[in-house]
Formats: sequence, C-alpha cells, structure tokens
Amino acid sequence: MAAALRAALAGDIDFGTTARALATMDASNYRRVPLGVVAPRDAADVAAALSVCRSYGVPVVARGGGTSIAGQATGTGVVLDFTRHMRALVSLDPEARTAVVQPGLVLDRLREAARPHGLTFGPDPSTHSRCTLGGMIGNNACGAHSVAWGTTADNVLGLDVLTYRGTELRLGPDWRGAPAGLRDLVGRNLGALRTGYPAGLPRRISGYALDALLPERGADVARFYCGSEGTLGVLTEATVRLVKAPSAPVLAVLGYPDESAAADAAAGLLPYGPLTVEGMADDLVPGPERMLLPRGGAWLFVETDGESAARALVRAADALDATVVTEPAERRALWRIREDAAGTATRMPWGGAAWPGWEDCAVPPARLGAYLREFRALLASYGLRGTPYGHFGDGCVHVRIDFDLWTDTGVGRFREFSEAVADLVIAHGGSLSGEHGDGQARAELLPKMYGPELVGLFGEVKDLWDPEGGLNPGILVRPKPLDSGLRFEGLRLEALGPADGRSGLPVVVPGVARCVGVAKCRVAGPSAGPGVMCPSYRATGEERHSTRGRARLLHEMALGEVVTDGWRSEEVREALDLCLACKGCRSDCPVGVDMAAYKAEFLHRHYEGRRRPWSHVTMGRLPQWLRWFGPALNLGRALPFAARLAGGTPERELPRVASRTFVSWFGTRLETPSDVLLWPDTFTNHLAPHVGRSAVRVLEAAGVRVGLPPGRVCCGLTYVSTGQLDRARKVMRSTLDVMEYAPGPVVVLEPSCAATLRTDLPELLPDDPRARRLASSVRTFAQAIEEFAPTWDPPRLDREVVGQTHCHQHAVLGDAAERRLRERAGLTGELSGGCCGLAGNFGFEPGHYEVSVACAEDQLLPALRSAGADALVLADGFSCRTQIDHLTDGQGRHVAEVLAEALPAREP
Repeated sequence: MAAALRAALAGDIDFGTTARALATMDASNYRRVPLGVVAPRDAADVAAALSVCRSYGVPVVARGGGTSIAGQATGTGVVLDFTRHMRALVSLDPEARTAVVQPGLVLDRLREAARPHGLTFGPDPSTHSRCTLGGMIGNNACGAHSVAWGTTADNVLGLDVLTYRGTELRLGPDWRGAPAGLRDLVGRNLGALRTGYPAGLPRRISGYALDALLPERGADVARFYCGSEGTLGVLTEATVRLVKAPSAPVLAVLGYPDESAAADAAAGLLPYGPLTVEGMADDLVPGPERMLLPRGGAWLFVETDGESAARALVRAADALDATVVTEPAERRALWRIREDAAGTATRMPWGGAAWPGWEDCAVPPARLGAYLREFRALLASYGLRGTPYGHFGDGCVHVRIDFDLWTDTGVGRFREFSEAVADLVIAHGGSLSGEHGDGQARAELLPKMYGPELVGLFGEVKDLWDPEGGLNPGILVRPKPLDSGLRFEGLRLEALGPADGRSGLPVVVPGVARCVGVAKCRVAGPSAGPGVMCPSYRATGEERHSTRGRARLLHEMALGEVVTDGWRSEEVREALDLCLACKGCRSDCPVGVDMAAYKAEFLHRHYEGRRRPWSHVTMGRLPQWLRWFGPALNLGRALPFAARLAGGTPERELPRVASRTFVSWFGTRLETPSDVLLWPDTFTNHLAPHVGRSAVRVLEAAGVRVGLPPGRVCCGLTYVSTGQLDRARKVMRSTLDVMEYAPGPVVVLEPSCAATLRTDLPELLPDDPRARRLASSVRTFAQAIEEFAPTWDPPRLDREVVGQTHCHQHAVLGDAAERRLRERAGLTGELSGGCCGLAGNFGFEPGHYEVSVACAEDQLLPALRSAGADALVLADGFSCRTQIDHLTDGQGRHVAEVLAEALPAREP
C-alpha cells in the first residue's frame, strides 16, 4: 500500500515506526495506531490518497495540529497530515473581508496576515498559535470571542471537500454541493429537525448540524459540514469570513467569591456587547500570577472595544473587585493565564493528574451557575475533583477531572460518571459538546441528548456522504464505547524494567504520560512569544522534534506495540538527538513535561553496557579532562583533526582553556570570613576565569564578603546532559561531601550549573537531604546582590543592552532579580527569549551545527542585528557567549563583567 501511495502522490508517505508512533494520539484520552501517515501537497494528492486507500479498503482520518480533545484526530488507517504542505493562505481580500485558506494553515498565520488590514478571524480557541483552520472547521471550534463573532460555522462561506469515493464538492448555501439524497432526507424529517435540537444554546456542537439545512436557515451545506469531524469528507480548501478587529481592545477582569457567582453574573453582562466573557477559578492560577488579578476566588475576563465600554461594564457588574487593563503587554500576560488553563487544569493543586473526558459541555448561559453547583456536587459524590473554567458568556464549561484511567475500577467509574453528568447537562437543556466535538468521548451518549430518531438520521447522513464508512470510522456515528481504546491501556510502571532513582520508570512513564497533547511546544514564528520551548521544533518544524512528539515516542516505547525495542530504540534516540536539553518545556509546557530529564534517563539506559558516542567521553567528561590537562589542551586546538579528536564538529572552533584558573587566582587572596560562597563551576574556573574575577570585584564593592567552597566541587551538568547518570551521582555525592558543612548561600555565575544544582541534584539524589539543602542555597549573581546588598547602588551605565536570557535561567531560576539589577544600573532594553542553540555540548556535536544555528536565528541573532551599534551584548551563560562569538562579530558578556568595568579604579 505504501508503494502504491508513493507511485500516486507527490507528497510524503511514511509508514515507518516514528511516523506511526507520533500519530497514535491527539489531545484526548484515546489512542489508535495508524498504518501510516501521508502529507499531501495539494488537492490532487488528497484525491489520489483517497483512491489508493479506497482500493485497499483502508480508512482515512484528516489531521491538523492534533489538538482535538475527543479522539477524532486519531485513526487506524491512513492519517492525512495537512500541516506539512497544505498550509497556505491562498488569498486575502480586505475589501470583501474574506480569505481562502488550505486546511493546514495555522490560525495565527491567518490572523497575522489579516491584522495590517484591521481584520481578524473571529473564532479563536486557546490553541490559536498551533491549531489549523481545517481542524477548526472539522470540530466547529469557537474560542473566547464567540459571544461576539460566533463559532467557526458562523464564519465559513464555502468549502471544497472530497468524499471517500473521490467526488469533488463545493459546499455553500442553497443546497450547493449537497450529495444526492441529502435534500430529500431533510425534507422528509422537517418536524424532527425543527423540534429535536435544544433552543437558546449558542454552543451546541454535538452531532451533525442538520438544522442548518432547514429552508428557513438557508439550507447551508457548508455550515452543516462544520463540526462533522472528518466523517463526511476531506477538506481541501475553505473560504472564510473575516471580521473587523477591535480598534482599542481593553480587558476588564472582574473578581467574584467563587466560580458559581461568576457564572451567575456572566449572562447579565451580555447586553453590554462584550467581545469575551471568560471565567476561571483561583485554583487554576499559579501563585505569582494571582498578584496580577483583582480580589476574588474566581474571575471573569471581559474584553471590550474601548475603555469607556469597559468602565461602564465594570460599574454594572456586581463584582467584589475589578481591574481594567489597556496596556497590550499586561493584557497578553493576563490572557496567557486563561489560555494556559487547558494544560494547567491537568495538574491538581494536591499533585495529582487530571484528564479530559468531560471537557466542554454547554448549557444556556442563564443556567450556568445552577449547573456548576450541581456539577460540583456530582463530582463530590463520585469522589472526583476538577476545576471548571471556560466560556461563561456562552455557557460553555471546560474541566479536567482526576479520573483514574490506569485501572479497571477507575475506568469503570469514568464511564459511570460520564453517563451521570450527561444526564445532568441534558436536564439543564445543554449540549454534551460545546466546542471540541463528540469524537469517541461523547458520541456514545448522543442518544441521551437527541433521542433515537435524530441519532438514526445522523447514521443515514453518514451513509449518504460516505457509504463505505471509510472516513474516520467509530467517530460521531456508530461510535466505539467511550471507555475503550484509552491511551493508558497496557501502560504499566513495570513495563521497561526496575526503577533506579530518577533513571527509572517512576519518572519516565508518568512523566511522558502527563503530556496531554495541547501542543504549545508546536508553536513557531511570532506566536512563539518570549518563551524557550521548543527550539528544535522551531528549527525543523517536525513533530518528532517537539516536546509532544518526543513524549509520544517515549509513551509508545513504554507500551511496546509500535516502538518494540524499548530503551534500545533508535527511533527514540534519533528524536531525542536534537533535544537541546534547554529545560524550556519544564516551565513553558503547561503540564511541566521535562524532556531534558527524560532525555538524560533515556541516554543512561540506551547506552548501558554499550559503547557511547565519542562526544560523551570528551565533552560529557569535560570537568575531568580540564582538571587533568588544563591549558595543555590548547596545544591540540590548531591541529586539523582537533574537532574530531574532541568529538566535535569541524564548523566549531574549540574554546581556549585559560592559562590560570579562577580558583588559583582566588587562592592568592587573604582569607576572610565570607557572606557567600562563589561556586567555581567548570566553565568559569577553566574557560572564563575573568567572569569569576569580575563577580568577586562587584560583590565586594557591594559589601558582600566572598569565599570559595572548601574543596573541589562540580554540579555534574555535563554528565547529566549526556546521560551518564551513574557518574553524575558519584560527582554529586563527592560535591555534597565537600559542601556538607560549608556555611552560607552559594552564588553560581553559570545559569546552567545553577539550574543543575537546583533541579537535577535533588532529583538524582532524592534520598540525600544534603542535596535539597544545597539546592535551596543556590543564588544567581543578581539574587545575591539583591539579598546581601539591598541598599547598594550599582554603577550607572545608561546603555542599551541586547542579548539573551539563558534558557535554564528562564526555565528554572527566573530572571526577576536580573531585570531589577539591570534597571538599577541603567541598562535598558529587553533580552530575547528562546535558546542560543549551542546548549553546552549540543552545538559542538557532529550533525547538530545547522540546527544549532537555526535556533540562534529564531530570536537571538535577529535581536543582535536590530540593536544599536553601542548596545552592550549581555549573555550570562558560557554557551550563549560562545555562540555569539562564533556567529557574529560581537562579544557577549556576563553582567558581572559589565558592572566590574564600570566600578571606580582600585587604589594602588
């Protein structure tokens, strides 16, 4: 079959292990293993793929960003991936306010193209930075602005689709594109269609929208098609309506005692014409971000066009407290809290995990408060916990619930609760789905909502469009049971052998299983924002190089069905090879997937008892070689085979080892009592001792007495990053022996070493209380100045700065103190996000150079090129400074160097 597809298509055909493993899941609880993945280049490719699949009797499922929450973006046959090639904005007509798009176009790309014309696409789900227009049409997606602009179906003008039989249809109003028999079927069932759908419900997404085919509603076949979840046809092109973007968007955040009070108030705000009425409770808001919100236990996020409208709405709202935000950066920060809720909701405050499964029901807005109170009581009666949030103005509620999907008993309770809550929603006149579609999660329950007559009509419609049942079978019509095919089936902690500290399954299996597929790691371009995750995906655009893709491969490795060779898997190794271990996912992933840790574990297991790559021996054991040979290593730098000898790539010049270490220089000073210990990390000690000397000078000028640890120490970073975890533990234990009685906080100048001490040290040695004590004593340079010299005034430089916040600083340490120190020193300008791309050993290893440079080109290099000629280039990390030195004419500097040079000259 793969050969037949390759002969018929110009696009990509991949029936390999990696491609299949990456497509087994979407953002739901379900898992289905496909035969292969096809990435068509155009509509002709889609037709050819359907023809081949039909000849083999193989089903087809269309897939966009893979963020569907009900299981409809997975399939057992051939998956059509539209995100690789069919992702174009075909045309945009500002006068007509329309756009023609291909199904794989990411929503934010359309919005960016429309923005210069003062236009936007109205529906905007929280996954707007990675969801596709095809997926939005398939699920009839809505988003925060649906109170103003409706659902996707309300904004679609025409659709080009192909049926499983290869028939080309152009769908639109007045029965345009309707297959034979559809008009007659509707005509015979007008009574059922006029009375069988719930009224007064703006978010009714469940089932087929057959009522859109009523004559009084224009018999709009395109509108009917929206929300059919790929079960009727395959979309190849769409004409969509654009709306005028608000000229002066303002966000009013209203605080209420609890979510039910917020829900009760939401419907009363609709007469004021808001653009959004979103609701969430305080247990979805991380502690630091709560400071951005007004008083309350729950909030409504209400957007208006203009400040006066917002002020009027606040006066009319019966809120405990309110704040009105006009500044764009502050609005984005607040909206990010709401948009991350889909991931945040999966992590319970008590440490447990929560899952979709009753994700997005909707009731009439006026009944939302009453529904939520009864819903909470139902949760409690089943011993379940979850935190509702969502589109309160439309009566649509999202919630992740701490179902036990690992055991038979837990799955049984999942089914019982699903049936009970379906009854509750219907009792309130609601819809089982208010945004994400039925898929496998809710389609089995549709007879409760619609009754047997309408559900029978759904089956007849499916058979008219798709007689062979080849498109997304088991979804929406004649569905599989909601408790079958769950993605945790067969996933057990003992699947891959015994645990061994952090290098065992108690971390790997639950760790990768926590990835729910919201795909924030699949964001590229301007939508990526100031974060770090995921630099390798931004560089390659390939799913296997995203955090989600790697988590999926590890999940499949644990299951052993698709990836069959466990820790020896070459597919997993290849996917992890381009992971920079930047730790960005640790902070930027809404569910805290930590791929750097999982990579270290995998490499540890993969090479256990086997020969490792030469770079693991050279760069992975760098502290050892520098300690043994020191400056003598410089003798080999000029040799033509120096890079190969060092396990590196020939495009890179090896760093020069300093003639004198920082520790040696410090040892010539008089011993005095110390307030802090300055950590002599490998990079500062051997490769950049001038940074250490500068830090000592600044700290002492600030009145902080500096000492060194009373012996040789190392955080173990290079061993961890290359997966040499046994050696890492040995090095760490030796360090803890030295530091056991060392007094005071520890100042670490190298962000990657500070992050290793903060996170990897206690995680690799969880039973050693000394590890937690040392981790808690770590301070960055700026944190130490702020803590131990709070009244010291740094020298004023009054200069523009440019550069990059180290990715580990962003992910683990935070940079608030660094920002405040720069402000006090008159250093103005923002440092870029992202990752420099060198990432310790990564950028030096063979085969990584192009990706390393591409990562730098994502944010760092453009920021340097756009800066003024006199701007200071700041980069606290040795890797960042090295990358800047290799790829530009500039020189990156640690902030300690810049401040030290501005201090008054010392007296002789």
